[in-house]
Amino acid sequence: MRARYGVPLGITAVGAAGLAYAAAIEPRSFRLRRVTVPVLPSGMRPLRVLQVSDIHMVGGQRKKQRWLRSLAGLRPDFVINTGDNLSDPEGVPEVLDALGPLMEFPGAYVFGSNDYYGPRPRNPARYLLEKVQGRHGLNGNPPVVGAVHNPWEDLRDGFDAAGWQNLTNTRGTLKVEGVSVELTGLDDPHIKRDRYAEVAGGPSDTADFSMGVVHAPYLRVLDAYAADDYPLVLAGHTHGGQLCIPFYGALVTNCDLDTDRVKGLSTHTAEGRTAYLHVSAGCGANRYTPFRFACPPEATLLTLVGREG
Repeated sequence: MRARYGVPLGITAVGAAGLAYAAAIEPRSFRLRRVTVPVLPSGMRPLRVLQVSDIHMVGGQRKKQRWLRSLAGLRPDFVINTGDNLSDPEGVPEVLDALGPLMEFPGAYVFGSNDYYGPRPRNPARYLLEKVQGRHGLNGNPPVVGAVHNPWEDLRDGFDAAGWQNLTNTRGTLKVEGVSVELTGLDDPHIKRDRYAEVAGGPSDTADFSMGVVHAPYLRVLDAYAADDYPLVLAGHTHGGQLCIPFYGALVTNCDLDTDRVKGLSTHTAEGRTAYLHVSAGCGANRYTPFRFACPPEATLLTLVGREG
């Protein structure tokens, strides 16, 4: 009798413990990733860039808010927010409060689909199905009907009032101690709001350094940035796979990017030109799937240094 029931009960207990960890512990185990990227022209001083992404703020997430506020202690040269700040239509004040200390630094932002639209309950298995079928977001799926509209205008106004630059299908420039940093941004490709033709042409001759910023790292966007000779692109959206298999990695990216590049630093080549790509695993999750496993929430401090050789 013990042998008959002991193994199933043990498996059930391990599964329950894993689910509890994925729901209650890892989503609150915030980490800072540190990355060095050799992309600056020779002789330029290093630049420290803090990337925050996929906050997916829900009311009452006090630990996440405290952690975000604490990142100001890193004193970056500038901050890049790669979108999906919301997972609650009432979350704008808490996002602005949590990011308040960071908005004392120069910064810029793009939005993701969850800034525009509220989340809906969704079977996580659909992400695997869409991967197999090559359908992601509105890129191959039918348009969303009856979506809840988030107050993204209030979020935009708060960022703009702090002096952060809105990079929605446009370019912006930050001045960092005499260094001119050009930022070329796109609206979210996941819902087909990207308009690369409006910003095409590559880095400006007048900027000391140029980089691309986008929420979802779809291949069409990465191809365009790399072909235009941008040395670095920052993105989010993937949540690093969110539910990963230890010693294997992510199963999905929620876009057409391969799982080998689901988070962290990699490269992307198009038309014989190569750009560095950094994808943030983000620090939140959709309120209806608030789980993380083998993929802790994060922000990234990127130190940009001179190119090798």
